[in-house]
Amino acid sequence: MHSNVQRPASTYTVLEEVGRCKIKRIEVKPGRRLCLQRHQPRSEHWVVVSGTAKVVNGDEELFLATNQSTYIPCGHKHRLENPGKIDLVIIEVQRGDYPGEDDIGRFDEVNGRA
Repeated sequence: MHSNVQRPASTYTVLEEVGRCKIKRIEVKPGRRLCLQRHQPRSEHWVVVSGTAKVVNGDEELFLATNQSTYIPCGHKHRLENPGKIDLVIIEVQRGDYPGEDDIGRFDEVNGRA
């Protein structure tokens, strides 16, 4: 059974969680972005399934299209944004010692959450 979580700018579904690995399907609405954030106990690998992603990964800013990906090391500040007109869909593979969602360090909350 998959768990679905609705957020102001996005939705995610946990597809699998085994040991130190969690796999999520993330959708970001057109014109929306997630806050600049970082995780100390885990890294992430993002693969674009559909749409276009604008990504901040450390000091780098890049655009990713379908089938392109980026790796986010532990502790790197990162952000995901959908500059397009259709939903952005990515698969996120997390690896690390802590799979929880409460480890997020936010730097600029853009969606009204504390």
